[in-house]
Amino acid sequence: MAHDHKVKRHTGLMDWLTTVDHKKIGILYLLAGGLFFLMGGIEAIMIRIQLLYPDQKIFIGDTFNQLTTMHGTTMIFFAAMPVIFAFMNAVVPLQIGARDVAFPFVNALGFWLFFFGALLMNTSWFLGGAPNAGWTSYPPLAGIVDSTGAFHGVDFYVLGLQIAGIGTLIGGINFLVTIINMRAPGMTYMRMPMFTWAAFITSFLILFAFPAITVGLVELMFDRLFGGGFFDVAKGGNPVLWEHIFWIFGHPEVYILILPAFGVVSEIVATFSRKRLFGYSSMVFATALIGFLGFMVWAHHMFTTGIGAVGDAIFGVATMAIAVPTGVKIFNWLFTLWGGQIRFTTANIFATSFIPTFVMGGVTGVMLAVPAADFQYHDTYFVVAHFHYVIVGGLVLSLFAAMYYWWPKMFGRMLNETLGKIHFWTFFIGFHMTFFPQHFLGLMGMPRRVFTYQPGVGLEQGNFISTMGAFLMGIGTIVFIINIISTNSKPMTAPADPWDARTLEWTIPSPPPEYNFKQTPLVRGLDAFWKEKMSGNKEMTPAEPIGSIHMPSPSILPFVMSVGLFIAGYGFMYHTYLFSFIGMAITLICMFLRSVYDDHGFHIEPEELNDKGVKA
Repeated sequence: MAHDHKVKRHTGLMDWLTTVDHKKIGILYLLAGGLFFLMGGIEAIMIRIQLLYPDQKIFIGDTFNQLTTMHGTTMIFFAAMPVIFAFMNAVVPLQIGARDVAFPFVNALGFWLFFFGALLMNTSWFLGGAPNAGWTSYPPLAGIVDSTGAFHGVDFYVLGLQIAGIGTLIGGINFLVTIINMRAPGMTYMRMPMFTWAAFITSFLILFAFPAITVGLVELMFDRLFGGGFFDVAKGGNPVLWEHIFWIFGHPEVYILILPAFGVVSEIVATFSRKRLFGYSSMVFATALIGFLGFMVWAHHMFTTGIGAVGDAIFGVATMAIAVPTGVKIFNWLFTLWGGQIRFTTANIFATSFIPTFVMGGVTGVMLAVPAADFQYHDTYFVVAHFHYVIVGGLVLSLFAAMYYWWPKMFGRMLNETLGKIHFWTFFIGFHMTFFPQHFLGLMGMPRRVFTYQPGVGLEQGNFISTMGAFLMGIGTIVFIINIISTNSKPMTAPADPWDARTLEWTIPSPPPEYNFKQTPLVRGLDAFWKEKMSGNKEMTPAEPIGSIHMPSPSILPFVMSVGLFIAGYGFMYHTYLFSFIGMAITLICMFLRSVYDDHGFHIEPEELNDKGVKA
């Protein structure tokens, strides 16, 4: 049957600016996250250069404060989050047998809002100085407004994170709806792959956590731009209120980052052990329990604020309780490996190295959960070491594992295994050199966020080793970039299933066609593709006959809407309200156009489905 709707197609840059294809949006997230990861890494190297020797005067005072603030904020909000969203976009719809996400337009809008929020914040380097109040931006430090009107650092933080946060929030809602509504026939909840489960629970955390930071940022914006008094003691405000609001968001945010890492490790360990994931149902419930308990522990960041013995005890016990479901997951991964036919590909080396490294971060986390001990550890390099063992040793190692595992599916090319192993060993050794000594520096009394230290008090050796390790991590990252560039020059030769894997994304060509599945697959059990292989089938049983496939049209509106908020942000910051009005008007006009113009999309007809050269 023919359809009248005209097919919209763009090429080149316009194709990427207008795309609503979840796979291309995943690549955009990956590129943007990679760019900000490099920027955050350079900021980290600068911090470590300053601390290489005592009494150095390279990046000192306010410059150092700007580097630490931007490093933390960039890495968490603008590097880790978008790379997680890259894999959620690229993989989750394929794992559940869907042809797209629930709201393709909203998916594109989420990316561009994130990107322009991150861009707004990073332009602060060229417009008088970056934020300098720490990545947590505690008042009253964050509430100080420059009387000359020349320094707007924290304003960039407030407005940039608000814009980017809206993008993340609508992205999380989109994935909730996608996973609930768009699973293939037979894909029950307890047949979903662990990465999809992790993305599902992560999206719930985003839905409930991000409104808290949005409220806090709006209040801080009113304090800074309009003379409000939410956090100003002189006006009856309370700076500890910000700490509560920030950490009610901030602790679930740690699990928003780490739960997808758990999902990645679960997928890779099972694939390269040639075994079903041990204790699948216990893994699902442990993941959900971690997400639930993540909302109950925020005040363990605030033991030293004087919340009292009862509050300290409650939050200390709740924090220790999270170790139980986390321990379940650790043992399940180990039992999956136990007795398996293990192949140590680069992806699997990164994934298995995650396990002991994350355990080390978890052990120091339990130490920090003891209020009396936390009084000693608080605001020292011990906390810096713990946090980086969880986020770098946990999240970043798993994201590199995901890169090597899903790269052929996303790009149709296999990353070089030899370069991958060089990348692993330089990065892994560099990581432990960087952060293991920082535990001892903290126990010896070195405070965090200081730009110098005295000679002769025993801190020189640990800082020197730490800086050398940071350089080694940088070398590992450069090797990874070389791997990407050299691989990109080769033709797309990756097979559909290069790893002999278990889940649905490996049943379709690499890279996937824009419609994903020619026919929606019928899922007959957990590890759906593996079940078909064990039955002697080379491909999935279809759940429908071949027919016309409806596709959404590309749109420039998400890009333009985000540009509007970008312009409005500068208007608010510099009290040039004409720009604020113009920017908001651009966004509202785009919303109006989207509401009144009924775009029916287009259809791919059955005779076109085998033409992979056009559709891929």
